[in-house]
Amino acid sequence: MPVLTNPSQPRQDSILSSAMAAVRLDFAPKHQQPSAVRILLAMVVSILGSLAADAILVAIGTWIFPSTHGYVHFRFADYAKLTTIGVIIACVAWPVVTRISSAPRWVFLRMAILVTAVLWLPDVYILAKGQPAKAVLVLMIMHVAIGVATYNALVHLAPAKRSTLGPGGHRRRAH
Repeated sequence: MPVLTNPSQPRQDSILSSAMAAVRLDFAPKHQQPSAVRILLAMVVSILGSLAADAILVAIGTWIFPSTHGYVHFRFADYAKLTTIGVIIACVAWPVVTRISSAPRWVFLRMAILVTAVLWLPDVYILAKGQPAKAVLVLMIMHVAIGVATYNALVHLAPAKRSTLGPGGHRRRAH
């Protein structure tokens, strides 16, 4: 009995391979993973840096746009909770990206940009619902600042390090 094959299977595999190559997902990193201690350090720095950036942007925003003073989303408790949750999610994503890509910074930067754009959707929604445009603009800038702070803290404080392993997973000897 002849074996039935799917003639479109090689094409599908080729499309998938091309797509994965385009976004640099190769599941073959040649670097060491960042340590848990470094990731935790980067997380603390990211949270503190993001919250500081948020507070500074709220202060600048209410100074430039006095009509936004007292805006509900400018209360520390309001933005601190959401900022912290978002930063923690990014800090969980970073070691995953370092495992699935041999170009983790390249992938993570593009993910940060994409996530920031997605996080603008609720801002656009509340703007469409009648929230003050000047206040929403400040919220959108806050999202960018959080992304910049978190990306930089993770890739610099918890980098994927060049591997000291040679072929076959053996440690290289210093010569």
